[in-house]
Amino acid sequence: MKGLNDRNIKVYHDDEFIPTSDFLVCYSNAIKEDHKEIQRLKSLNLKMIKYQDLIGNLTKKYETISVSGTHGKTTTTLMISSILDEFMGVNYFVGDGRGHGNINNKVLVLESCEYNKHFLSYYPKNLIITNIDLEHTECYKDINDIISCFNILANRASNVILCGDDSNVLKIKTDNPCYYYGFNSNNDLIATNLELTSTHSKFDVYYKGEYFDTYTLKVFGRHMILDSLACIMTCILYKVDKNLIKEKLNDFNGAVRRFNETIINGKIIIDDYAHHPTEIKTVLDASKQKYHDKKIIAVFMPNTYSRTKDFLNQFIDVLNQFDYSFITDIKCDRENPNDYPGITSDSIINKLTSGEKLTNPTQLLKYQDEVICFMSCANITPLINEYKSLLK
Repeated sequence: MKGLNDRNIKVYHDDEFIPTSDFLVCYSNAIKEDHKEIQRLKSLNLKMIKYQDLIGNLTKKYETISVSGTHGKTTTTLMISSILDEFMGVNYFVGDGRGHGNINNKVLVLESCEYNKHFLSYYPKNLIITNIDLEHTECYKDINDIISCFNILANRASNVILCGDDSNVLKIKTDNPCYYYGFNSNNDLIATNLELTSTHSKFDVYYKGEYFDTYTLKVFGRHMILDSLACIMTCILYKVDKNLIKEKLNDFNGAVRRFNETIINGKIIIDDYAHHPTEIKTVLDASKQKYHDKKIIAVFMPNTYSRTKDFLNQFIDVLNQFDYSFITDIKCDRENPNDYPGITSDSIINKLTSGEKLTNPTQLLKYQDEVICFMSCANITPLINEYKSLLK
């Protein structure tokens, strides 16, 4: 909303606004065709285009760097765009809401989401695949279906940058030039000599067997190192000066709602977009790295009934690794709970060794020296703000 307000773009919440015939209506696949507003706009005979098709047209116009993968897209996109924008000037669109466009720029850095196969509307020159995990089970029948879609995209790109430590990524088959990164020694770009402390993540990078540079990140977790490797490999292809890469990565503070920290009266609050078991595990690992002497408490708001159902055991397993877990009701705007009988947040809670349902943030006030991790891709912000108000 802030970006819209800064540009004096008015937001309507009803049918008060009547667009003229020269308007182009762009809408998300999350909005069903039978939605009353979609039906109203169609009745006005306006030109309409789905969001992914609009973005797809831009990928044909600009030299596009698509950042794809089940996890880590936003952080990787932000890392790359911040460096390349200073180096040469680029257009970019990041999932945390940040973006920039200049018609004179030749390159577009784009977070490319696999949800509902949206990214198959894109035509990148350079493609990054950070990882491939089973996700969006309401859209994909199994992991092989997901891998197949990533494979289609890989065969469109001139260059493909892949995480060579990911077993599913290694199933990508393409004749296009591929560059592998990771911790394993058989990758083209390798991070080694890791130093993970409560203040930083330090590591050496080798490219094709030769020492490249040493980095000291302000962000935490091994996943952040992998994201930075994807960024470094991209910058190498664009011949970015090594000093600029190092300066920008060492100053990188993270994306919006990716391990964002607030301290109020000594109470540590983490806000993270994590909504998949793998992502929840990365929040836990990062928390343990930075706050290794403290207990870690999870506050998780499940999103979608399908994800809760299909990853139920994985959610239970990872949440049991926290010192204690609070689970809210499931939040979902695009699914009917009646289609998932018996699936509620209690499906998780009843299998936790240490956990309970969160109905009121006052339940969290008993914690004094623990780290409280709020996690969800749903709108968990009001809950966080209410807890912050209680602390103040």
